[in-house]
Amino acid sequence: MSSFAPSPSDPSNRLRRLVALRWVAVVAELGLVLLTRQWLGTGAALEPVLAVCTAQLGLNLASIAYGRASAPASDGQLFAQLLFDTGALTAIAYLAGGSTNPLIGLYLLWIAVGAAMLEARLATALAAVSIACYSLVNFVHADVHIHDHEKALETHLVGMWLIFVFSAITICWSVVRLTAAVRRRDAELAAAREAALRNERVVALGNLAAGAAHELGTPLATMAVLAGELLRDSGLAPALRADVELMQAQVRDCKRIITELAAQAGTSRAEALGTMALDAWIEQLLGRWRVQRPVIEPQVRLQGPRPGPRLAIDATLGQALVNLFNNAADASPEKVEIQARWSERELELLVMDRGSGIAADLQQRLGHDLVSTRGEGHGMGLVLAFAAIERSGGQLEFAAREGGGTVARLRLPLQSLLAPVAGGLTSWVTDVTTPTP
Repeated sequence: MSSFAPSPSDPSNRLRRLVALRWVAVVAELGLVLLTRQWLGTGAALEPVLAVCTAQLGLNLASIAYGRASAPASDGQLFAQLLFDTGALTAIAYLAGGSTNPLIGLYLLWIAVGAAMLEARLATALAAVSIACYSLVNFVHADVHIHDHEKALETHLVGMWLIFVFSAITICWSVVRLTAAVRRRDAELAAAREAALRNERVVALGNLAAGAAHELGTPLATMAVLAGELLRDSGLAPALRADVELMQAQVRDCKRIITELAAQAGTSRAEALGTMALDAWIEQLLGRWRVQRPVIEPQVRLQGPRPGPRLAIDATLGQALVNLFNNAADASPEKVEIQARWSERELELLVMDRGSGIAADLQQRLGHDLVSTRGEGHGMGLVLAFAAIERSGGQLEFAAREGGGTVARLRLPLQSLLAPVAGGLTSWVTDVTTPTP
């Protein structure tokens, strides 16, 4: 963030902003004193003013070194620095005519900075000290004798204008930065709340899935037994035998999924990871999907180095990709295209169909609410897919496809998923237009 407000991601910004403002304030203080002496031929004693400005510059250099070597400055440290700046301004105002000096307007700058940076108690204390210092130099200050009163008035007006412009620009810049930071923080909090609600739904769906998997064990076992008995019947018609064999394969796949789910239950995410080359992982997912959807004939294009980078992949990420494949197959069973391109750093996966597309009012809700583009669907698959992909640091977007249909675009950074791998990489491109079950 770029603001005076404390930032959760980079609190040291407050000290850097204060240092930057102090540079400008020192230039304004020294410049106005030098301008007065040059124009009027008299004014504040230059040596004490230079000493005060040198002390401020020294504090800036020390703050820069501290910011690089230490933790971000606390409110108390920032308050002490702002008190020092207020005292420096008071010393220069005392030497240069007190409250008649245009530099007196810089008190408002330090008060505004303190209000933006500090907690209410310290900001109030800084304002009280500034008011006290202003009142002091209003009555106690070194007199500056100027013989040309007309020229002195002109100099005073010019100085007031310069300080006003400087203060207005600085305060406006500070408040704009602060407001932008607050808005960004509000947006981040809203996104975090939305993510928490989405995660709650995902956990609820996970509990439902675990219960359903437990209950499905018995009927699947019954179907497996019945399918086996039917296949042992020598009088079974060949066409019907092929259907029963397909049903038996589907039952085995369901039992495999339930077994994997039970094996992963109660294990940590790290323990549930398996390592595999990226290209082999994608081909394995496509193979599993083709077993589930044997009538689908997708066009598949895989492009990237072979073997691909070796990854430690969460099983839920594979389930997310299979969900995308199934959605495309449901939308247009006769026309599904899958393209995957990868490098050492990123995977880009496109899943394209020629279905009826996604309505505009559903586009923003996909993956966040339980909505479906099909009447018989519930949208659970997309919610789980979005959650798994976001947990892995990826992004999933849906867009209209030219010529009709939908494109699901997945971008997945691989850096956090990489596992140690040995051996070279060879570029390879594979086109598959007729799948092999």
